[in-house]
Amino acid sequence: MTWTREPGDGLAYQQVHRGGRHGIGWALFGVVCLLALLLVVAQFVIGLGFMLGYAIAGKDVGASLDALTDDSNVTPASLAFLNLGLAAAIPAAMLVTFVVHRLRPAWLASVRPRIRWRWLLVCLGLALVTLVVTLIVSAFLPQQDGAQLSGKANPFTHTSLEFLLVILFLTPLQAAGEEYAFRGYLTQAFGGVFRARWVAVVVPAVLFALAHGTQSVPVFFDRFAFGVVAGILVIATGGLEAGIAMHVLNNFLAFGAALFVGNMTTTLNADGGNWWDIPVTLVQSLVYLGLAVWVARRRGVATTTRRVVLAAPEPRV
Repeated sequence: MTWTREPGDGLAYQQVHRGGRHGIGWALFGVVCLLALLLVVAQFVIGLGFMLGYAIAGKDVGASLDALTDDSNVTPASLAFLNLGLAAAIPAAMLVTFVVHRLRPAWLASVRPRIRWRWLLVCLGLALVTLVVTLIVSAFLPQQDGAQLSGKANPFTHTSLEFLLVILFLTPLQAAGEEYAFRGYLTQAFGGVFRARWVAVVVPAVLFALAHGTQSVPVFFDRFAFGVVAGILVIATGGLEAGIAMHVLNNFLAFGAALFVGNMTTTLNADGGNWWDIPVTLVQSLVYLGLAVWVARRRGVATTTRRVVLAAPEPRV
């Protein structure tokens, strides 16, 4: 008897759990396990790694660890700590999928089941086009919140270089981690329980927005809209690639702007916002959604599962 099960043919992405152990009890148990892995196990392991690093470097371990969670003064180390904590959602979601639902972790990536790298690269290109369109539109709208952008370039220091390295190497993992948790595991967990597709989209989007902490209504709507679009993309394209691409480019833009013409602390603690951000959010989300779905259909991107058949490779002539 094999430990894992294989979903049958014709299941949409959000229905994949129906091929394994599913139901309201398994879904709730899986969510609790995921939270425990992220909030307890991952934080302990990552914190231990930082503690050892500080000890080896001869720094004050207690003060350095306190600084990692100080929201009032974001440093390259605290940004790295945050990114690694969110990136831990990838192995955590995989482990829960394997142990609780008895499915191969690869089913989190897509209905094939794997990350479809060519499609991911296409989505990165589409996300870049969308960001350009968004910047053009935002240039013609009033900007009422000047807290994040100073209007002049920040001096590039050694700290700036450290921030840049953290952004380049860890932000993609952080974005992917959030997608694996919210658009991956939670979408499949709720989709395995409820037949209505909107539940598998809207509930994870609400949880995604709430997970960012205290925020104003415009900021909440911005994050909720992002979650809804990413959730629709998961179902419409059969995998996480489109959402990951949009998330990575979004965060690159936000952190890049904070690094060069803004403030990293303010950006990471954005709880203000204004209603003029909403049209920009809608343009970005809807343009990207339209482009990604259109290109996915033109390319014949798979949106449902098919049974994995192991066959001997054809001989090379």
